[in-house]
Amino acid sequence: MPAPRTRRPRPGTPGRVLAWLPDGRPADVYSAPCPSRQVLDRIADKWTALIVGCLSTGTKRYSELRHAIDGVSEKMLTQTLRSLERDGLLTRTTHPTVPPKVEYTLTDLGHTLTVPLAAIRDWAEVHINEVNDARARYDSPA
Repeated sequence: MPAPRTRRPRPGTPGRVLAWLPDGRPADVYSAPCPSRQVLDRIADKWTALIVGCLSTGTKRYSELRHAIDGVSEKMLTQTLRSLERDGLLTRTTHPTVPPKVEYTLTDLGHTLTVPLAAIRDWAEVHINEVNDARARYDSPA
């Protein structure tokens, strides 16, 4: 008889089973070997949050993304775009022109990230002064 499909209690979403892995185990980002941990790492990345935000308004070319995201290096932008494409969050379309025209678009799966990542970006902008005050208090000699 197979073991019952339950999960250990975890912080944040008690009792919720979000997905089952192909091997029959529940997805659990609190478990180190769970592949959902890698996905969390991808979507918690600042460049991912900014790229998804830019693409939430529509298809963009590489140069448009680079211009919109101040401070991202070409290397980081390229690496992040490749990772997002690999994870099925965006599509890369190359048009046969000279020079080649490359465009990036969020997939349906990528669009599911727009609201949660917008909430995190908004939270950072709303609470930056409180965070900076806390840092100053922490760093100042008592």
